[in-house]
Amino acid sequence: MDSLTQIVLGGAVAELVAGKKMGNKAIFWGAIAGTIPDLDVFLRAFYHPIDAALLHRGFSHSILFSIIFGPLLAWVFFHIYKKKYSFKCWLHLFFWGLITHPMLDMFTNYGTQFFWPLDTRITFNTVFVIDPLYTLPFLVCLVWAMFLKRDNPKRFKINLIGIVYSSSYLIWGVIVKLILLSQTQTVFSNEHISVNRSMVTPMPLTSFYWYTLGEDDSTYYVYYISIFNGDEKKIERIPKGNIRLENLKWKDRNYSDKLNFMSNGYYILEQKNDTISYYDLRFGLTGKLTGEKVNKPVMGYQFITQNNVIHKAEQMNRGEAFKFVDFHYYFNKVIGN
Repeated sequence: MDSLTQIVLGGAVAELVAGKKMGNKAIFWGAIAGTIPDLDVFLRAFYHPIDAALLHRGFSHSILFSIIFGPLLAWVFFHIYKKKYSFKCWLHLFFWGLITHPMLDMFTNYGTQFFWPLDTRITFNTVFVIDPLYTLPFLVCLVWAMFLKRDNPKRFKINLIGIVYSSSYLIWGVIVKLILLSQTQTVFSNEHISVNRSMVTPMPLTSFYWYTLGEDDSTYYVYYISIFNGDEKKIERIPKGNIRLENLKWKDRNYSDKLNFMSNGYYILEQKNDTISYYDLRFGLTGKLTGEKVNKPVMGYQFITQNNVIHKAEQMNRGEAFKFVDFHYYFNKVIGN
């Protein structure tokens, strides 16, 4: 999730476990703890672009990281504050502040390597990385609690309401996804399409509008569904093309397996002159965000080749599509026409 959301979650969890003793200091240090796992982004500059993408939400988002650094940070702050608050209090604050970060990220599209060093990424794919309906009510409850005295029973209740609300919102997303996923075969069958597999993921900023992707041997099929207005009638077809990851040739290290892992096999490759474009279809297309002016996959890489051998990889620039963002058009899609 975005940084603000992780700050709110870390602060709320710390308030829950240590607020009665530490007051707003618990919220402050909990917010810091909630951002620590994302510091891995500063290491990206030292890695190949594809390795950098996999580095994020790796070790720092694992249960092992929380087990190691929770007690370590607790020991440090226990002594910084000259044992004013118990070591147990600091331990609960930092351990839960750290571990709830990757637990929340599990619900997003990209997921986390919660059981690092195992390569498996856990992703429920039920909430977009920025969702105001998750974050803003949660934030209001936390800020409200901050203005109450630490021994005021309303402070605990208001903060708990925020935690219960945010947790319920995540459960809501799981339920909606399971319902929509169960309907995909029917939707495709009604259009005389037989798919080998399909996936469902929330569209940006909402849990009310969803992107569905199915595939057969030669084609990807995309449709969108609003929980207010049902599925849209048009199913987009995206040919897989003739280029596959296993056919790519790399100058040095072969990254085909990692790219396939990142996209869970939902990708297309397009070649134009000496440039190969790799698109990860799991993250959706820009069409509904731009009023159909630009309809390109959101995530991808460009590979520069010489004699059909990849010499350079760089993350694709997504700025062009976002110049055409049309929130009015998108809002109408979310709530239904």
